[in-house]
Amino acid sequence: MFRGSSYHTIDPKGRVIIPVRFRQILNEKGGDGLMVSRLDGGLVAYPYDQWFKIEKRILSLVETSDTIRLFKRTFIGGSADCSLDTQGRILIPPELRNYAKLEKDIVLVGVMNRFDILTREKWEQENARLEELMMREEEARNEIAKLGL
Repeated sequence: MFRGSSYHTIDPKGRVIIPVRFRQILNEKGGDGLMVSRLDGGLVAYPYDQWFKIEKRILSLVETSDTIRLFKRTFIGGSADCSLDTQGRILIPPELRNYAKLEKDIVLVGVMNRFDILTREKWEQENARLEELMMREEEARNEIAKLGL
């Protein structure tokens, strides 16, 4: 499981160092890379075994809406196979870097079966947004309390 967050910089060529603890998880799963796609203004990175499960679920959907067709086209069609190099980095293609506005300071955030790649600014905004929700919305507090936290 991917957990925790790591602050990094993306180099001008679009390379990102994957933290050792994340690489260990990839190695355990028998992979030397990731599938990276776009979601919610950031990037999502899945080990191959998790990506194949997602593809299988998406394939099983009966296309009944324009939304699902569009999602499949952008999420699957916009994904990239990013292999780890010998220094433990992946190269994020320009289209994905542009989508997520990755220029320099980034954060890799473990989200259990995947990790997200966000700008540091977006990560800080999301943390502030959660704090604000917790302060003013009882429903948000109750949902989180159901987790036993």
